[in-house]
Amino acid sequence: MTGNERQMNHQTSPNPTQTDPSNMLLSSLPVLQSSLLPSSYPPATWRLLITAPLDGATNMAIDEAILHALADGHGTPTLRFFQWGPPCLSLGYNQHWREVDEAACQRLGYTWTRRPTGGKAILHTDEVTYSLIIPQDDPRIQGGIVESYRLLSLGLLRGLEKLGVQATQATGDDGAADTRAARGGPVCFDTPSRYEITWQGKKLIGSAQLRRRKIVLQHGTLPLTGDLNRILEALTFTPEEREVQAELLPRRATTLEQVTGRALAYEQVMAALIEGFAEELNLTLPEMPLTEQEQALADKLRAEQYAHDSWNKRV
Repeated sequence: MTGNERQMNHQTSPNPTQTDPSNMLLSSLPVLQSSLLPSSYPPATWRLLITAPLDGATNMAIDEAILHALADGHGTPTLRFFQWGPPCLSLGYNQHWREVDEAACQRLGYTWTRRPTGGKAILHTDEVTYSLIIPQDDPRIQGGIVESYRLLSLGLLRGLEKLGVQATQATGDDGAADTRAARGGPVCFDTPSRYEITWQGKKLIGSAQLRRRKIVLQHGTLPLTGDLNRILEALTFTPEEREVQAELLPRRATTLEQVTGRALAYEQVMAALIEGFAEELNLTLPEMPLTEQEQALADKLRAEQYAHDSWNKRV
């Protein structure tokens, strides 16, 4: 699932809700060193960026700002973990905005935005969200989009193992009958794509990737708890369609709580995934905030793009 190439909007406009580096959540996690286990990758140091809950437009703007900073030669390869406040419905790059029930979102206290990556709608709440922003020539993502999904997913699998979860990579034909039933549906978690993370055939982590300016941005979400059918209230369905989706989604997707039988703390899950990436990809991950330049670009992208109808309602 990849977004299409597009140009940045260089117009200026006021941003009433600028993010502040002082609001970033600097954790007490130690600097994770690359694994002592044998690895096919040379050691590398990437930034670990952990941000406090932010609205959806700001979260998407930060990811893209990091991409452009890296492409311009003054950024750092980054593994980021972030949260959403308030809950946010995100659409895929080419998904039609009229699939959003704006009145329902307002009533439920949800915001909505459009991702720069492809795929379908996700309701971001009660989850761990990650993003990876790295140069396209990094050996960890060699071999094209599908192969890079496979390689990066190994870090997610290693992290889940630390939580006692034996997950697998989707083969692309998991649950073929349900996949045909869901074809054309607006919900991301109704079927896994190849090499996304599944547990007993159910999608557990959904990811999407964008390649632009020789930089790869991949982000994904791991639902921790809650009713996955909540997203159906935020999308436009006929009563019959909603009933079909409400029956289908629990068969095709799951949460970490359903897998483990208990609710795990956000911090515990995040720490396990960080360790998984560090070990599998042979990384050292010192925690660092956004640079002032990245922050300024994120504020600009939020105001001009991700919080603006010209972007969110362009399709």
